[in-house]
Amino acid sequence: RGLTDISLLERFVHLRYVDLSKNKLKDLAPLSNLTQLLWLKVDGNLLTSASMQELPYLQVISFDRNHITDLEGITHPLLATLSLKENKIQTVLGLSHDQLFSLKVLELRGNKIKTTAGLGVSKLKKLYLAKNNICSLEGLEEFERLETLHLRDNKLEALDGFSNSMRCLQYLNLRSNGIKSFQEVEKLQVLPMLQALVLMDNPCTEEPNYRLEVLSRLPWLQRLDKELIEEEEREDAEKIRRTRKEKEK
Repeated sequence: RGLTDISLLERFVHLRYVDLSKNKLKDLAPLSNLTQLLWLKVDGNLLTSASMQELPYLQVISFDRNHITDLEGITHPLLATLSLKENKIQTVLGLSHDQLFSLKVLELRGNKIKTTAGLGVSKLKKLYLAKNNICSLEGLEEFERLETLHLRDNKLEALDGFSNSMRCLQYLNLRSNGIKSFQEVEKLQVLPMLQALVLMDNPCTEEPNYRLEVLSRLPWLQRLDKELIEEEEREDAEKIRRTRKEKEK
């Protein structure tokens, strides 16, 4: 509606759900009176910061498609889902587990992030980092509860940074990166619960017997590139694995 001023909302202290998307807002200060707020959506505005006064019951916020440059000033204690898609964020520094101990889902796709180092919210279950400029994975060993990690359309050429402490990770999307060799894929052996892996549109997928080569290194996978692993494939992959081991001896 082209709104630039929401000071009128200060009076409505019992509001629980507020959607202010597709306006021209630069300031959310009037929302500080809404202490009962549970859900806030402010997509498609002109905000340059996600910083707000702490709201004690706020559980879901979406700041998609604004001009936000950092993650400072987000301190809501019950916040479970935070979305900052398609902003101008360059670093994941600024979020704190001490202030966001309820955060389970973090959506940061379509920003300008270069590394995962410093993301201080270790209890996440779902982390979406697609369409960034990530070329190195750092600090992931803290994510012992992470179940889903989305890294599509980044600049990864190496898969260092994964840790056997990530014992809950089940879904990993690495589509459209620069992974060339199966030696890099082999580094995913540290992920004991990995069930679904997406590698399509990486250089290694052009190699002969691509699926079997991956499966011979990660035999517990259930899906590769969204296709279920067939029993016949599993048997063929096991033969390749045995042959490779014999050559190594």
